[in-house]
Amino acid sequence: MSKYGFLSVLEEEMDKQFHYDYALDWQKQNHAVELSFILELGADQLEEPVVLEEFVLFYNPAKTKFDADDYLVALPFDPKKGFSREFLAYFAHYLNQVADEGLDGIMDFLLDDEQDDFTMVWNAEAFDNGRADLTETDFYPYPRY
Repeated sequence: MSKYGFLSVLEEEMDKQFHYDYALDWQKQNHAVELSFILELGADQLEEPVVLEEFVLFYNPAKTKFDADDYLVALPFDPKKGFSREFLAYFAHYLNQVADEGLDGIMDFLLDDEQDDFTMVWNAEAFDNGRADLTETDFYPYPRY
């Protein structure tokens, strides 16, 4: 039987704080949890729907193999300590803000002929500043199976 650790808490907090479609993929062999989410501008806003999928990785620095360029952000964890509920709630809230800004950015990009490309931005400094204000209590370790 699996013990889901921070994975269960992450899902609970995402359901409360994140207002877009998302999926969690527990990569047991790679000692990581990948979160993907989709931003979609529908037919009511544009002639053709536009869909953007982004990825976030929670990883074990000692064991996980990945290419950082494939992710909006990659967040390391200590497998025994994991993450606190407060951190995961803050993460979900901040990710929702990033997604909101990303949706606005996509629309601006599509309406501006002079803009060459669009990139979603994770502001690590702003995220870390907000995290510094957290009071973290109980921690949930990396899931076990």
